[in-house]
Amino acid sequence: METIASVFSFLPALIKAMPLTLLLTVTAGIFGLVIGTLTALARLSKHRVLAWPAFAFTFTFRGTPLLVQIYLIYYGLGQVLPGTWVRHSFLWPYLRDGLWYAIAALSLNQASYNAEVIRGAIQAIPRGQIEAALSVGMRPWTILRRVTLPQAFRHCMPVLTSDLIILLKTTSLASTITILEVMGTARMLQRQSLLIFEPLIAAGIIYFAVVFILTRIMNVVELRMTRYRAARK
Repeated sequence: METIASVFSFLPALIKAMPLTLLLTVTAGIFGLVIGTLTALARLSKHRVLAWPAFAFTFTFRGTPLLVQIYLIYYGLGQVLPGTWVRHSFLWPYLRDGLWYAIAALSLNQASYNAEVIRGAIQAIPRGQIEAALSVGMRPWTILRRVTLPQAFRHCMPVLTSDLIILLKTTSLASTITILEVMGTARMLQRQSLLIFEPLIAAGIIYFAVVFILTRIMNVVELRMTRYRAARK
């Protein structure tokens, strides 16, 4: 009973830290989707000057641990930027905060996975639809905007949803660079209370609840985007 009481006593502090975790998730999710879409299009390009850098980006970020990427971006840029003009610019009050480095690392990592998912979804679109659009006079940009991307996103929405949930849980790695999101707050509570398991159990409860809510929301979004399939049955 004492353990259960301790777990519940940590929940308010962890709930207060949840908005920062959601900020990391939403921001990195949006940037990751935008960068990933552009990278997928570059990967499919016939121009090597676009395709090869995009391939190198996805291969590098998918082939190395996210924690290593966070450390390299945080400690690497953290050592380089103070010696440049950035140190005396209006950007420095923001760039000296670890939050922005965590967002950058999470966004780039998420983009590398989204790029491969979106690339596969685009390649799965029947070639006949593209040819039909060309036959009625659509320009390539119009086809991309009205035919290719909408269908690709519908096809890969379940995978993108799973990646977003994984992103929510991997934001816990931001605690390694002094960001007090849910996991960072749990570690702080461990030091203050000298308890090991109770703060972690409380953090697990918070993550489980948020993942459940996020899953339900994304299920609704997925159903709305694929409602045409139900209409065909």
